[in-house]
Amino acid sequence: MKKKITLIIFVLTTVFAFNVQAQEEEASSFDTGLDIYSSYIWRGAKFGSGPAFQPYVEFSSGGFALGAWGSVSSSTDEGYEMDLYASFSAGPVSFTLTDYYFGGDWTDYAATHSLEPSVGVELGDFSLTAAYMFLAETETSDFGEEGDTYLEAAYSFPNVDVFMGLGDGQYTEDGDFSVCNIGIGTSKEVKLTESFSLPVSGAVILNPSTGGFFITVGISL
Repeated sequence: MKKKITLIIFVLTTVFAFNVQAQEEEASSFDTGLDIYSSYIWRGAKFGSGPAFQPYVEFSSGGFALGAWGSVSSSTDEGYEMDLYASFSAGPVSFTLTDYYFGGDWTDYAATHSLEPSVGVELGDFSLTAAYMFLAETETSDFGEEGDTYLEAAYSFPNVDVFMGLGDGQYTEDGDFSVCNIGIGTSKEVKLTESFSLPVSGAVILNPSTGGFFITVGISL
């Protein structure tokens, strides 16, 4: 019952936010694209093996956005993930609600989905993110009984971005709250023709908790 109520609240919140924003802002747009990364690294952890293909589709209107994002690994060691999200931004503050789906029976919500509300703040080149993911440990557990916290601070310099994340639960080796995601990233445009260039980004990432060390590079289409 709790998971059904959660879904209803999610849908009603999304519809309400869409109607309010549509009234305030007439301009709206659809966007779609594909990122291809040498490996999928998320919050200090590696998902699957081999290159990861990450498509997205998004509708936006003013400060509101509704979209879907996924990641599929190219090897047999699958890192399958399909997410739905709704977000709203007002000035430097943004709020996002994400429904994570990691495979299995999509309709068995308690067993295959996790719900994460998050808030982000951008102060010039400095940004902060706080997120709390509700996890269902078993197929019979009520949705939202367990949760993992993640906090991240990032700063954008002229040529590189640096970030540090702290988390507990799934993010660390022992489940205790500690640093789990330290990285430095950069990006550039690779000019292929006079009128077309390809965005390329890369990052070096360390997870002090698990001992993970990753280098990943990707392109955006």
